[in-house]
Amino acid sequence: MDEQTRTELEAAAFRRLRDHLAARTDVQNIDLMNLGGFCRNCLSRWYQEAAAERGIEMTKDEGREAVYGMPYSEWKDKYQTEATEAQKEAFKTSHG
Repeated sequence: MDEQTRTELEAAAFRRLRDHLAARTDVQNIDLMNLGGFCRNCLSRWYQEAAAERGIEMTKDEGREAVYGMPYSEWKDKYQTEATEAQKEAFKTSHG
């Protein structure tokens, strides 16, 4: 497989993951962190870092909007819930 095709496939897979997470607003970031060790914020940071590696200036908010599909504050207001004690304990266990 040539480099261009590989890059296009990776980009398509990223967009599909981003869109899947956008549709699954019931899955909280803490759930993703507890199970997978990453969350939407991690993806947005990686996106921002990839931009910086290419000399593209991108703020944290711009990176988050690229992943969340809206300003992060709007996403939090619409979809984020308070973490349960069980979620907090699982986070401590997996990231402590």
